[in-house]
Amino acid sequence: MSDESPNQLGTPTPEELREQVERTHDGLARTVGAPAPEGDLAAQAKEKAAVVREQAAAVREQAAEKAAAASDQLREKTEQAAQAVKDRTPEAVREKTAQAAAQVREKTGQAQRYAADRTPDPLLEKADRAATAARANRVPLLAGGALLVAFLLIRRSRGRNR
Repeated sequence: MSDESPNQLGTPTPEELREQVERTHDGLARTVGAPAPEGDLAAQAKEKAAVVREQAAAVREQAAEKAAAASDQLREKTEQAAQAVKDRTPEAVREKTAQAAAQVREKTGQAQRYAADRTPDPLLEKADRAATAARANRVPLLAGGALLVAFLLIRRSRGRNR
């Protein structure tokens, strides 16, 4: 028997093992160097991201166009309704309405001046601070008001059921 031939059990010789390892190594080098069947994953991800960005831009553009069209339609319908009301309202009623609106504005201004003249300065300062605080805390105040209204409505409905 020689060292290069398989032994009785069929195991390869050291030289055959070296050749087999070298062939496997060459095959792996070719496999690693070749592009994967799926292609370069990073490039695919970039391509997919570009496609998604383009689709998102198209959707945004369509949404903007639809919103603009809806806004235009709403504006047109509002103008038509206002014109229809104006056309159907007699001139005398429109004049009386304009006079009443002017009187309300005038009386409101008078009431504001009267209240400002008659209210003591410390009270005006406190009212101003309260108004500033209310403006700064609108959300909690609105939430509290909504809770109060809900509570009162529930209480009222329970009172009717008794």
